[in-house]
Amino acid sequence: MWLIRIVATVSMLVAAGALARVEATASEVVSAQSDAGATRSEPESGGENGDRSMARRAGFGAFLQLGVEHIWTGYDHLLFLLALLVVCRDLRSVLVIVSCFTVAHSVTLGLATMDWVRLPPKVIEVAIAASIVLVGVENLWRGGEALRGRAAVTLIFGLVHGFGFANVLRDFGVGRDGGGIALPLFSFNLGVELGQLAIAAVVLPIYWQLARDEQRARAARKWTSLATVGLGGYWLLERAVGA
Repeated sequence: MWLIRIVATVSMLVAAGALARVEATASEVVSAQSDAGATRSEPESGGENGDRSMARRAGFGAFLQLGVEHIWTGYDHLLFLLALLVVCRDLRSVLVIVSCFTVAHSVTLGLATMDWVRLPPKVIEVAIAASIVLVGVENLWRGGEALRGRAAVTLIFGLVHGFGFANVLRDFGVGRDGGGIALPLFSFNLGVELGQLAIAAVVLPIYWQLARDEQRARAARKWTSLATVGLGGYWLLERAVGA
């Protein structure tokens, strides 16, 4: 348990540092958007010039914070991650799942940001909701036990979630006209990874504490998975039939 406490402490310190940057980053983003809007208002300048200005103004720290904020406020991504982690039994399995998710969404995030691959937003949102339902159903079907092949499932569905992340970087003009993409992608994904680890460090010790009593642990996994299926199903229907 001492290792878990160390990881939790470090992750919470990272989270606290990230929160401290929220206001500064928000000001930077608003300023960049204002400049982009001013650029778009000039007849001789295209909209993409404003987007590139936003990308240039936002540095490593801004994209790092953007990644943390996006994973913390992306409730569908968080629920998907929770459904994956709830059956993890140790720190190693947590790191494997979190890293697989990050690697997978990094691939499609990069492809989509550079406009090499583009899918309709509605298709992406429906697919993300479906991934949440499927993982929750699998948890229930297998009785919440540690699942073999969960890393592969994370990689496959992580590719879908990467398309959902892409719009964030597109709004900054990242990758437009051959612009630099390595630094934004690296820092954004690092922020997502740190945000995920911070959440895992808070939630998982509670589950592992419950795991000392197998009956309570099974109940916690069952109700978490049922909630996952319920919320995911609601989002699936809402997004499938919505405008």
